Amino acid sequence: MIVQACINGARPIDYHPQLPVTVEAIARDAAAVVAAGAAELHIHPRAVDGKESLRAVDETIAAVRGSCPGSFLGVSTGAWIEGDAHRTLEAIRCWSVLPDYASVNLSEDDAPAVMALLRDKGVGIEVGLASVADAERYIGLEAHERVLRILIELDNEQDLRGDFDVAEGIVGTLQRGNVQRSVLMHGFDATVWPFVRLAKERRYSTRVGLEDGKLLPSGMIAANNAELVAAAVEIFRSES
Repeated sequence: MIVQACINGARPIDYHPQLPVTVEAIARDAAAVVAAGAAELHIHPRAVDGKESLRAVDETIAAVRGSCPGSFLGVSTGAWIEGDAHRTLEAIRCWSVLPDYASVNLSEDDAPAVMALLRDKGVGIEVGLASVADAERYIGLEAHERVLRILIELDNEQDLRGDFDVAEGIVGTLQRGNVQRSVLMHGFDATVWPFVRLAKERRYSTRVGLEDGKLLPSGMIAANNAELVAAAVEIFRSES
């Protein structure tokens, strides 16, 4: 059970005053969330114009390794980042400063090709499942167990009961498929903290950060990513 920090995601620059988008800000924020208790980081590197870019992975990962050496670092491979399957694969092929892992969304058509390329490069895979259909597709893939872990992410709905039902459906599908990988579960905006608590109850890992939401459990806006991470770590460490 760990708390992962997802420090920026696809959020627009004006989402929060402390959203890190430059390489320098990402590296600085990474060190702060590790100090707050994050066991690892999930980062969306940005180009100089502030837009997400898979071409910015080398510079960003190098900077973060400098600011918090030894930390476990991951990036997104979301199809929307490059907007084209060929450009996505070509950008990943060009990586020379490798993250420890990369997240791959099973809802995306080119997910199997992205996973194969990551394996060839020696990058771990965090396979993202947002629906039962994603889970079924995952267990149908050849060598599907060759992943770092399963990421159950419910970020399209703000209906907590509905999201819980989807999560249960995904878990049930994985159990029927005898999947043995570890699980990280998270919500989005209104469902962030309910899913942190559910992850603790199920002994799964979780993640928090400005990618997923900016509110603390109290409903107050967090000052920064480190405050969100500290709140999640406190929940995970509590006895209740």
